[in-house]
Amino acid sequence: MHTDLADSDSRAELADFYRSCLLDNCLPFWLRHGLDHHHGGIITSLDRDGAILDTDKSVWFQGRAAWMFATLYNTVEPRAEWLAAAQSCIEFLRRHCFSPAGKMYFVVSCSGQPLRMRRYVFSECFAAMANAAYARATGEARAADDAARLYATYLRYTWTPGVMPPKCEPTRPAKALVGPMMSIAIAQELRANLGDIRVSERKCTEWIDAGIAEIERDFVRPEHEAVLETVALDGSIMDHFDGRLLNPGHALEAAWFILHEGQLRADPRLVRLGLSMLDWMWQRGWDSEYGGLFYFRDLRDKPVQEYWHDMKFWWPHTEALIATLLAWRITGADQYAAWHRLVHDWSFRHFADEEYGEWFGYLHRDGSLSVPLKGNMWKGPFHLPRMLWYCSRALQPPL
Repeated sequence: MHTDLADSDSRAELADFYRSCLLDNCLPFWLRHGLDHHHGGIITSLDRDGAILDTDKSVWFQGRAAWMFATLYNTVEPRAEWLAAAQSCIEFLRRHCFSPAGKMYFVVSCSGQPLRMRRYVFSECFAAMANAAYARATGEARAADDAARLYATYLRYTWTPGVMPPKCEPTRPAKALVGPMMSIAIAQELRANLGDIRVSERKCTEWIDAGIAEIERDFVRPEHEAVLETVALDGSIMDHFDGRLLNPGHALEAAWFILHEGQLRADPRLVRLGLSMLDWMWQRGWDSEYGGLFYFRDLRDKPVQEYWHDMKFWWPHTEALIATLLAWRITGADQYAAWHRLVHDWSFRHFADEEYGEWFGYLHRDGSLSVPLKGNMWKGPFHLPRMLWYCSRALQPPL
């Protein structure tokens, strides 16, 4: 269902819908099927009905799940089962997910034996967010310290040249949108849960400003009405497959992070930036023929190298739902209400599983099912429950 955002009764009905999807559908699926009551933490590789497909554990999802459960405990109601789930994931991270050198693994076995280390620091990214929310829920000093320490690690790898091992040869150095984008997201969560603390010689708000400035300077391209995914180190466009690649989902996620900040500060400049990113990448990403958001597009409308470029993944649609609703809440513009209705109707018609709950993750371009699984190393209790939580709250009065 989706109703008229301009009507207060309809908004309340939609808020109840999102809340019910979260509390009665999505969360019970993961609490029932995903939690590992023997080894701790969460298993995310689940079939349509919740049956386990693989017991290996995604480390970044220990953090993502812990953040989600602790955030619900902090902001919805203090349910003991949510705090217990967050604690299980936090303790699994502490016991098993750090290498002897201190860097976090990317995948471990069910019992916590290391399987894969990646050069990236996304495990640290989500562990920082998780510890911040857990510290707020419990008052635990260790969690607050760990949140700041892990964010400092993320910042060092992301902002200090030469710290992160190179992905490619040094012939064509590049940087990605996800670096400053996630720096903003972590800092927003640390500030929301711990206050505007100082990490690596800057307050969280200063790190948010730095991330937004880099995105605006190097990735936002008004002359092309696009948000780039990868650029040269000086922000110039690389006219190659990777340099022309657009990721509408990432751009819409970054847009709503900036819109969220603009709303908090009542800053019209940040709001204009976020709206521009949303406007351009909606036009770039929305499939006018079949509906839904393309996964990848090309800056110059050339063919895209990745074969899954026209598939419909669940997470860009959750980010679009947040971005369009937040844009409408800030501006009241009919355009954003219409876009929200469009992506809402398409998503719940194609991704939602009425029989077993939760969402499917991967569809073909026409919206038909590609694979029926509900989770893997990349999909778990994060994008969907975060959207349901955020949207249900954004629809509450006052507007």
